Amino acid sequence: MTERMARPDAQDAPSGRLARIPPLVDVDAHVVEPPDLWSGRLPARHRDAGPRIEHAPAGEVRLVDGRYVETPGTEGPDVAWWVYEDTRNQIKRYIAAAGVPADEVTNEGITYADMRPGCWRPSERLADMDLNGVQAQMCFPNYPRFCGQIFLWGKDRELALLSVRAYNDWMVEEWCGSSGGRLIPLCIVPLWDVDLAVAEVRRNAARGVRAVAFSELPAYLGLPGLHTGYWDPFFAACEETGTVLSMHIGSGTKTPQTSPDAPPAVGATIIFGNSVASMTDFLFSGVLHRFPRLKLLYAEAQIGWIPYLLERVDDVWETHRGWAHTRDNCPEPPSTYYYRQITSCFFKDAVGVEILHKVGLENVTFETDYPHQDGTWPRSREAAALQFGHLDQESIDKIARGNAIRLLGLDLPGS
Repeated sequence: MTERMARPDAQDAPSGRLARIPPLVDVDAHVVEPPDLWSGRLPARHRDAGPRIEHAPAGEVRLVDGRYVETPGTEGPDVAWWVYEDTRNQIKRYIAAAGVPADEVTNEGITYADMRPGCWRPSERLADMDLNGVQAQMCFPNYPRFCGQIFLWGKDRELALLSVRAYNDWMVEEWCGSSGGRLIPLCIVPLWDVDLAVAEVRRNAARGVRAVAFSELPAYLGLPGLHTGYWDPFFAACEETGTVLSMHIGSGTKTPQTSPDAPPAVGATIIFGNSVASMTDFLFSGVLHRFPRLKLLYAEAQIGWIPYLLERVDDVWETHRGWAHTRDNCPEPPSTYYYRQITSCFFKDAVGVEILHKVGLENVTFETDYPHQDGTWPRSREAAALQFGHLDQESIDKIARGNAIRLLGLDLPGS
């Protein structure tokens, strides 16, 4: 039987476990971009079309051709809207839910005044990390989507490129720059041009960035898939610079659905299927064979599903080699590449911890998901204690911080 994984309190963990959890290194949190990020950095000629905050009443959300289209309303209090070219997106409560009771977390629009300042102010984020026992933290984007795909959909490519660079400059200089190394930079790239993506990886690596956001399933975004070889220059640049390819669950934009009338709970439960598909794609594509020093990070994917996937891909590789082209680009059993090059992070997966010997102790890291509703703030150390505080101290230290420090090449006190 697994232990209860409701929101954990200190008393949930057996006596002594909490004291064994060291300061966490969190490889998956999120930032709500400040309202002046782009308006303060884009050239004046682009500011009217570039991302900016406007206030208007909350409106309706429609699904059109697989993408959500939002339209402001005409009545009620104003909420904050990101406006970029001709698209509008409300800032919603569920993406800034830290400190809000679950019953009050909805998908309705809010303003910056309605959220904890730690969602978007770096000094306040550090304070919230202190409350949560987190020493260092890496944050995925919010408004640009998890791999910056909002700019892929932009019509003006010059503006889109400038917006990507502005985000990265803000990430390095403002969000992380005054944190003393506690906020870990994660940058985005121009997804529509592999050469521009390569240049952006190298530009950021030259100033110490060691992680880049990418889509789990680029073909879901209408981009070339992994099997085409199109992305090889990008993967080569990541390998050469030691930049970790970081893929957040849902970064393919398309979420699994069982039927048009299924409630949101269904998609929220099975979304890890995208990570299953992505990892299988990488294992059979030959990417990890061609780039043996390339490191992948799967964020918010949890880990309990991984052992069966590894068993299945190895069996397909062996059993179906006569017709499934299993060895065209994958000369070794696929699990070989997983244990060598892939890390996944979790924050609610007691089942995965039970089979950690099959997941791989060296292949997992911990996360908090702050400030999303799914996150464990301000009791993330308690969540860690409840799930893996019974392990030996060396294993605890690796999961809580050591594996993340090694993966990202961090220089932190106590490491």
